[in-house]
Amino acid sequence: MCESALTEALHEECGVFGIYDKTGETDMVSAVYSALYALQHRGQESCGMALNVDGVLSGYRDLGLVSEVFTKRVLEDLPHDAKMATGHVRYATAGQRSRSNAQPMVLHHCKGAMAICHNGNLVNAPKLRRKLEMSGSIFHGTSDTEVIGYLLTQNRLLTPNIEMAVSRTMDDIEGAYSLVIMTHTKLIAARDPNGFRPLCIGELPDGAGYAFASESCALDAVGARFVRDVRPGEIVIADHAGLRSIDTHCNTAPHTICVFEYIYFARPDSVIEGTCVHEARLQAGRFLAQEHPVEADVVIGAPDSGLDAALGYAQESGIPYGIGFIKNKYVGRTFIQGNQKQRENSVRIKLNAIESTVKGKRVVLVDDSIVRGTTSARTIRLLREAGAKEVHYRISAPPFIHPCYFGTDIPDEKDLIATGHTVEEINRLVGSDTLGYLSVEHVKQLAIHSHCDFCTGCFTGQYPVTPPAETMDIVYDKPLSVSNPQKKL
Repeated sequence: MCESALTEALHEECGVFGIYDKTGETDMVSAVYSALYALQHRGQESCGMALNVDGVLSGYRDLGLVSEVFTKRVLEDLPHDAKMATGHVRYATAGQRSRSNAQPMVLHHCKGAMAICHNGNLVNAPKLRRKLEMSGSIFHGTSDTEVIGYLLTQNRLLTPNIEMAVSRTMDDIEGAYSLVIMTHTKLIAARDPNGFRPLCIGELPDGAGYAFASESCALDAVGARFVRDVRPGEIVIADHAGLRSIDTHCNTAPHTICVFEYIYFARPDSVIEGTCVHEARLQAGRFLAQEHPVEADVVIGAPDSGLDAALGYAQESGIPYGIGFIKNKYVGRTFIQGNQKQRENSVRIKLNAIESTVKGKRVVLVDDSIVRGTTSARTIRLLREAGAKEVHYRISAPPFIHPCYFGTDIPDEKDLIATGHTVEEINRLVGSDTLGYLSVEHVKQLAIHSHCDFCTGCFTGQYPVTPPAETMDIVYDKPLSVSNPQKKL
């Protein structure tokens, strides 16, 4: 997500989608458009779609929200007779903000073409990129998706089919990746052996075809029936013959999905690894009430990610639940802030407290995280100014004290308020009366129906995969220009 400068919200890298209809009756442009809207929360920097019409790949991508990029004119100009398509929304955690990093990434080679959508971060991308550059590969962007694309192309030239090329590429790449790949005849989904990021399979009505998506909410948006999650390490192929999979890389690593998918990233109505995200957040609130009880008059949530956990806290504690904030949904990402006074006023334009809910009351405020602490302090100050007598801050995640290397833009440790500060010190810095974080022990128990382990490296510093020694951040002599982009893929 690319929030306003008013927030310090954490962001997840991408959302991926692919759809195949052997009957050709689905309007692929409309379907991908709907799916990308459903996945917009996973990335607001750029978006795009690629379409397959009789084996010819074309499409459109650009910087901006789905509604900004896919205007009525753009949608009308795209081909509406495709039988296969992919879509992508992006927030950059690796690579610069440039249209050259937007996806789907379409590559052409002597055996055809492919469109690639990627969610996650590779820990060995810099090493692989240097190796590719030394062999003559020329990179146009700075994302690790382009590394995957070059490896896929090289392996496709040496193998009899695309699925074998995907398998060989998985032998070389390390880290987090949920992929959707489209060729002239096949739609493929692949997930890293740890299953860091979600990826699921849906079936179109009347068995007409299949869809792959980062979250089940995107399947709902196109009328597809959720079938199952792609297993960690699995390669799933959809084509005219139906659905089949390759499990060579399955069970080669522990299944450790990012636990923050349940805390913050995913939409509440999505089901990931058998657990409804809404239920997981309710459970987080219940655990918080058990760990950090307090005498109070009302429980409120910080919109939007704290609302479900706040409801769970209220249910467990018996304290009434209330709506404490109104969030303005019409404030754009590029809201202009001039002087200091305008910046202060803009806080209330985006978020404002409801005085009748909090005035004269002891308030429990539930949020999903504290990153740098600046947004938390502003939010608590709004409650104080609205008349709250006490503010007890409860966080539905443990303290962030380490960076993430697998697709979350958690800042460097020096920028994290929990690094170098005790809970009591953070409590004073943000201005709350008391502060309580969810324990690591309980955060691992949020997804009660999910039979897997979880990556909690940002809380514990213990990662399922060895972190990288370097990053993909590349500095050019001049900024990459997007003033006159060639928008056709």
